[in-house]
Amino acid sequence: MTGRKASAGWSWMGLVILLSAVNSTAADTPQVVLNASKAGPRAVEPLTERSLLRDYRFAWSNLALALESSSEAPLNGLFVGNASRALHQAVQSQEKNGLTSRYLHQSHKVEAVFYAPEGDVIELHDLAEYDYEILDAGRAIHQEHAIVHYVVLMTPSADRWVVRQLQSVQQF
Repeated sequence: MTGRKASAGWSWMGLVILLSAVNSTAADTPQVVLNASKAGPRAVEPLTERSLLRDYRFAWSNLALALESSSEAPLNGLFVGNASRALHQAVQSQEKNGLTSRYLHQSHKVEAVFYAPEGDVIELHDLAEYDYEILDAGRAIHQEHAIVHYVVLMTPSADRWVVRQLQSVQQF
């Protein structure tokens, strides 16, 4: 093969690998539905609702990436306060133990229940459903289908909403 044909072949193969990685990630993108109609005492504006939905989906996507890769980097900027501390500790703990974990087939039914009059905090109730796996050296050692209730506090930052509190509870 000439140099030109070889590099074209490698470019094509790189594109195929890139596209399959994108498709794999897209398939595992958390499905999030947000109902903000009952929030109060302040109504959630349509632009704020879209931003919350985008940022909450992104936070869960990056949370899953952090635990699957045992890297704290994906958590930076998306989680603050108690949520940040707890998640950083979880990643450190699993890394120390040589484990990784995966959230698969995530589905989140989220309801805004409180939106502060000043617009500086929103409380969400998330009915999350997902498959959870714990892996040791790439081999699954625990698998479960989970349905979990989360109480979530989000606050606005400079360019997005961030998760300040992510607490599982028995029920709402």
